[in-house]
Amino acid sequence: MPRKTKIVATISSLKCSPGFIGRLYKAGMNVIRLNTAHMTRDDALKMIKNIRQVSDKIGILIDTKGPEIRTCDNDKPLAVKYGDTIRIKGDPDKRSKGKVVCVSYEHFVKDIPIGSSIMIDDGYIALAVMDKDDKYLICEVENDGVINARKSINIPSVHVRLPALSDKDKRFIEFAADNDLDFIAHSFVRNEDDVIAVQKILDRKKSSIKIIAKIENSQGVENLCEILDHAYGVMIARGDLAVEIPTEQIPLIQKKIISTCIEKRKPVIVATQILHSMIESPRPTRAEVSDVANACLDSADALMLSGETASGKYPEVAVRTMAKVAKEVEDKKSSFINVPYTLENRITAYLAKAAVKASLRLNTKAIVADSLTGESIRALAAYRGDNPIYAQIYDKRVMRQLSLSFGVFADYIPRDITSQDSLNKSICLLLDDKQFKEDDLIIILAGNFGIKQGASYIEISTAGNFKKKCT
Repeated sequence: MPRKTKIVATISSLKCSPGFIGRLYKAGMNVIRLNTAHMTRDDALKMIKNIRQVSDKIGILIDTKGPEIRTCDNDKPLAVKYGDTIRIKGDPDKRSKGKVVCVSYEHFVKDIPIGSSIMIDDGYIALAVMDKDDKYLICEVENDGVINARKSINIPSVHVRLPALSDKDKRFIEFAADNDLDFIAHSFVRNEDDVIAVQKILDRKKSSIKIIAKIENSQGVENLCEILDHAYGVMIARGDLAVEIPTEQIPLIQKKIISTCIEKRKPVIVATQILHSMIESPRPTRAEVSDVANACLDSADALMLSGETASGKYPEVAVRTMAKVAKEVEDKKSSFINVPYTLENRITAYLAKAAVKASLRLNTKAIVADSLTGESIRALAAYRGDNPIYAQIYDKRVMRQLSLSFGVFADYIPRDITSQDSLNKSICLLLDDKQFKEDDLIIILAGNFGIKQGASYIEISTAGNFKKKCT
């Protein structure tokens, strides 16, 4: 039985050769993330070319910076000690120098009240705002450390008036549309308006790229349902989220976001520091293994590696480790979730649930289904059945977008043959690949009225009986 939990791996322009990408893919990676905060468009073009050279099944997810604040470039990192006083200035065009730290939001001093806490680099450095004037925040350092360039800044419980998209974000969204990418992960999504701002650009470009909303602040958690009405899926970005929200609340918030996404048929990715120690070590800590296992027990669609694969010493080992832990959990525990029917496309919703329930009761080995939009496939995936879902897809981008969905293994098939013929031929190919045997029971979810009409029946028989139809 193949592993059903998907793996997203971040890569950098410094390590993105086809050989390296191929090794990650062989180790178990399904989707590649490109972080635009650390690359140019030329870097991204090179990486996209190399990814497509390895496989047309790898989904490509590109990050936008979103409404974030970061430290500016500096002449050298600023070492600070507990009790030191430093000044912060909102000036995106200046470099930090001496004990003045410049940040990327020009109205920073105006928006941040005295008494606020400022967290730098996911809380690595904490500052207390003691005073302010027209140009500077006067801050006291609350722990020893080093303030580096281009590090994230969080101000818990303070809402700053940042625009949803920077000019760089807009250019990268247009770039993604022009280069046929699959997902845009929009950072620091606060509400539906932030998602709609991205969608408007995609609509102007007539692009079907899907938006993944990164939930990494308290507003995003509070407005999750309205965000999901407009986003394709969600990434739980726990680094910034744990700075904005008390750390002890994060596990239950993670579980709640995952269950909400599953019920709404939206892919959900768990991210940040999942195997963080493997940036330097070939072996994870026991706590990290438990973190991966718990995300799998929560039935997340995908888990994401960041520094582990982008800059770590053991990228392939990290992917293999994550894949092994996920597979172990899946093999030992049924993942079925009895989520309610959706009100949209009720026939497909009913048949999808019937197919998954039948697979559990009849001990079938696989579900095979075709789809144009991927909707019926995501309906099957929502129930987290034990069978793999072999999706036969009539659109190459939809095929790649299903690389984020739990338990789905998608192949592209041309639209110039009938649905039934294509499914029968797909079953023959799956038999040739030894995905199942001729005497294995399998389930077909398909339709008799054209691919645009959606599913209209399920059929259950041995793979050998289906094979006879195409020989």
